[in-house]
Amino acid sequence: MNKRYVAYFRVSTQKQGLSGLGLDAQKHAVSEFLSQMGGEVIAEFVEVESGKRADRPEFTMAADYSELANATLLVAKLDRLSRDLHFITSLQKRGIRFKLCDLPEIDQLTIHILAAMAEHEARMISQRTKQALQVAKERGVILGNPQLEIHRNHDVSVANAQRVQRQQDWQTKILKVISHLEAVEGLTTCRAIADALNARGLTTARDGQFSVPIVSRIRRNRTI
Repeated sequence: MNKRYVAYFRVSTQKQGLSGLGLDAQKHAVSEFLSQMGGEVIAEFVEVESGKRADRPEFTMAADYSELANATLLVAKLDRLSRDLHFITSLQKRGIRFKLCDLPEIDQLTIHILAAMAEHEARMISQRTKQALQVAKERGVILGNPQLEIHRNHDVSVANAQRVQRQQDWQTKILKVISHLEAVEGLTTCRAIADALNARGLTTARDGQFSVPIVSRIRRNRTI
């Protein structure tokens, strides 16, 4: 299967964005990467923003698009993504794959090492928590929720709220993709959008294919 990528480009200033300074070099790096490694870019996102900011709308759309399309996020260099460790590791937590044009293996090596360090710290926290609970138990402290059996399998409000939230999160993400198809690719009909979503490997919230009624309902909810 041909590898699919979502390209993300970032320049730091509006002047760079308008002049193409830095942007052309990033696009050239992506082109060189594809010529050597193979694959195709199914979507592109360009950001004019500082790498220190975590609230980058174009990056959010690029990450969501990659996740929904089961594609790999492709950037020219690590600093075009971020130098912030938390920002980088958050991609791995979401299961989003990414490649760096200048270091193609960094997501499999460096991110793995960083994740291993975080995992080690998590194990240490878990171990300390277990030790603290054991000490409390030896002191006669009653652990757990004494009302658990009363509420077990009866109160489903939390589960329902989580299900609704997951549906809302998915709809927010897929609306961003649809808006991108409308704005960038000029698709206007529900049929064209459904075909484009299916062609890119995106699926509905229930892992099915998109149809005209489904796309129509999603777009209609956007205006409610």
